[in-house]
Amino acid sequence: MSRVERGSPTSPEQRESTNEHRWRVLALCLLAGFMTLLDVSIVNVALPSIQHGLEAPHVALSWVVSGYALTFGLVLVPMGKLGDAHGRGRMFLVALALFTLASALAGMALNPLWLVLARLLQGAAGGMLNPQVIGLIQQQFHGRERGTAFGMFGAVVGLSTAVGPLLGGLIIELAGVQQGWRWVFFVNIPIGVIALLAALRFMPRSRGSAELRGTDLPGVLLLGSGTVCLLLPLVDQQDLGRLSWLLWAAAPVLLALFVGWEYRYTNKEGSPLIDLRLFRISSYSFGSALGMLYFAGFTGIFFVLAVYFQRGLGYSALQAGLALTPFAVGSAVSSAFSGRAVHRMGRRVVLLGLSGALLGLLATQLLLAGRLGHSAGMVTALPLLVAGVGSGMVISPNQTVTLSGVEVTRGGTAAGVQQTGQRIGTAIGTATASGLFFSQLPGDYDVAISHGLVASVCFVAAAMLVGLAELTLCRQR
Repeated sequence: MSRVERGSPTSPEQRESTNEHRWRVLALCLLAGFMTLLDVSIVNVALPSIQHGLEAPHVALSWVVSGYALTFGLVLVPMGKLGDAHGRGRMFLVALALFTLASALAGMALNPLWLVLARLLQGAAGGMLNPQVIGLIQQQFHGRERGTAFGMFGAVVGLSTAVGPLLGGLIIELAGVQQGWRWVFFVNIPIGVIALLAALRFMPRSRGSAELRGTDLPGVLLLGSGTVCLLLPLVDQQDLGRLSWLLWAAAPVLLALFVGWEYRYTNKEGSPLIDLRLFRISSYSFGSALGMLYFAGFTGIFFVLAVYFQRGLGYSALQAGLALTPFAVGSAVSSAFSGRAVHRMGRRVVLLGLSGALLGLLATQLLLAGRLGHSAGMVTALPLLVAGVGSGMVISPNQTVTLSGVEVTRGGTAAGVQQTGQRIGTAIGTATASGLFFSQLPGDYDVAISHGLVASVCFVAAAMLVGLAELTLCRQR
């Protein structure tokens, strides 16, 4: 397996990245990434408080969670392309301001419809922000520094996903059930305002790449329609019923039409939404597939474990969050050193991490099947720590290796495509794990959690097979 190449600043956009502010830019990127990804998981523990405070029906609660994920995934690719074409720093500022505003609107909601609309806007702003974060890291850092920067970002991904339930539970506990849910959103406002003021001073103002400018409206519509048809049944299958199957049938047709259109548009020397030549880069193709499968595996565990601890064992929201903390700690610690190691070891770091994640998740699944009772949180702390250490060695090193062969000028688009795959993986993994979990209920929660975690174990194992396939192919070459 080849090592990650040492980047050297050659283009004007790259030369701009060598200024002394790049670590401050990274801090802003990490803060923005943390806020947007935290809001994927933190709201789950606030749903009972929202239901109590707004008298929200079940369908509204479902859309508070699923609406954010849907609009987040929908805008990733177009906004990544827009940042590449017109400047990532400018797009970062607009997206951060919009996300902060949407958080304020969500916290001030007077009825369920208001809250759902605010969450849709918040998700779109988060999806607008994340490709700029990845693109800026790739633009600002080169060589070993890039691995270190992506390592820090990987720690943020792991922490935001795992700490969300803990932080949400703590906020609800302090602010009370009636109004506590509002502070789950209001907490973003001071952070967002401070980050925005700092970004106005330190964020680069490059104009982007002129050759990428142009509106591929058919591509945007086809990809958007296909993504909605694929994601909507996954995030809201219960309310859609039989319509889910019609949407799933339409999704591959629309996506195939999108690929055909992009191929034709590229040959006409236009500026396509996605340059399909990206997928000729083996590290990008394998890494994107591996990332999608891994996100399907590791994100699904937080939902089913949170439900298991709270409903099955009677844990409070805060106790459930504490039970998941070992994963977050392990992920944060290992992300830091794996970001440096990936420069020497390449995808081998990812395979080592997948082995640890698979071992930890499998041990957790087997232990919980043994009916541990109220002590389950303590008994599973060690295997969840091992899984977290493995996860930290997967996310950021995979990001680094996957984007290592991509031109910096197209970093936002490439990141948008990759993150769309991760959002699809997250939706598929959560839907599969929760479906297997709830299929055993009402009934034995120990049996239910065992079934739910099987899905996560299988997805992580599939990600490992993709990594091994790439390693085998590289050795043959």
